[in-house]
Amino acid sequence: MRVDPEKCTGCSLCVRACPFNVIEIKLRTEAGLPEHPKFKKIAVILEGCTLCGACVEACPFKAIEIKREEKKEIDLSQYRGVWVFAEQKNGKVEPVTYELLNKARELADKLGEKVSAVLIGDGVRNEAEELIFRGADRVYLIEDSSLKNFVDDAYTSIISRLVLEEKPEIFIFGATTIGRALAPRIAARIKTGLTADCTGLDVDKDKRILLQTRPAFGGNIMATINTPDKRPQMATVRHKVFKESDRDTSRKGEIIEKKYPQEVYTSKMEILEFIPDLTQTVNIADADIIVSGGRGVGGPEGFKVIQELADVLGGAVGASRAAVDSGWIPYSHQVGQTGKTVCPKLYIACGISGQIQHLVGMQSSKIIVAINKDPNAPIFKVANYGIVGDLFEVIPLLVKELKKR
Repeated sequence: MRVDPEKCTGCSLCVRACPFNVIEIKLRTEAGLPEHPKFKKIAVILEGCTLCGACVEACPFKAIEIKREEKKEIDLSQYRGVWVFAEQKNGKVEPVTYELLNKARELADKLGEKVSAVLIGDGVRNEAEELIFRGADRVYLIEDSSLKNFVDDAYTSIISRLVLEEKPEIFIFGATTIGRALAPRIAARIKTGLTADCTGLDVDKDKRILLQTRPAFGGNIMATINTPDKRPQMATVRHKVFKESDRDTSRKGEIIEKKYPQEVYTSKMEILEFIPDLTQTVNIADADIIVSGGRGVGGPEGFKVIQELADVLGGAVGASRAAVDSGWIPYSHQVGQTGKTVCPKLYIACGISGQIQHLVGMQSSKIIVAINKDPNAPIFKVANYGIVGDLFEVIPLLVKELKKR
């Protein structure tokens, strides 16, 4: 943004037009300018200008101009293939990767492309073969002892280099703790777009555009987002949204080992120790049965009955955001838009009203049972079975009956 000192009269029309109040009229001497034979004042653009252009349109003297960087067109035809980030922990590929491979296979078949997986770690070659069995046509394998555990800066450097070398058309990640840390860093590094926490993916075959669907405005609407001018098109996808790909040991594929200079693997972060969450005996994202508690449990002590029912059923304990925000249970148990998406065979919601943010994370469960004192609670609209009653009376009765079987 530039104000031409030879044209600006200091009329203040631009000040009135600016919606962000970031233009002031000052004496030219205050602005560090020499005196003008006609005009004593000049418009000064302050920090915070968004380059909206309202002042340019308002100025009758054409004294304000915006110079924008020319948009660099990229050759979209150079970018081919659908990529999946193969997240691994302790040398084992995470289940979310197989869900992504299933969807990647579908997208690639529509586009007539191949599916590639990117696997980083140490001693994970056997996992690369498993990725081929699960749908990958090729696996980019980067192994080094320093890469055994996830470190965001090193993984970002490696994958960014790989993307610039190989030019994928689509690149998807799991919306996990690791995926949410890694994907935006890569997108910023290679200057492309990213849609986070998607619940649906499709492609426009003619335009070769990835259609990325996610909840918006607190889950009240579903927005479909695309990236028409940048590549790769990147998205993170919630766990349990797609089914895992089938395992086919007859599938053949290519494992491409990549090596980079050691400084690329070097991280500014050092992992000293992993401290497991001992309160979570079963990962709720993988559980077939989940018993969740909400504000209705009344406090941390209320989760004892939730845990008891989960133990009898052999399930995991979940929670609503309200319970987690109140400090009654750790975040790792949270189900919902800002927690984990789950898809168990049985979901029992205890003392949970059923706000849209929670429903987004569990409404695809096969069977939903709701226990709530309020007969008008929204949770009953999505429940297969509803029990109107005090959870502290209902759950002990359920536990007693279940223990008899």
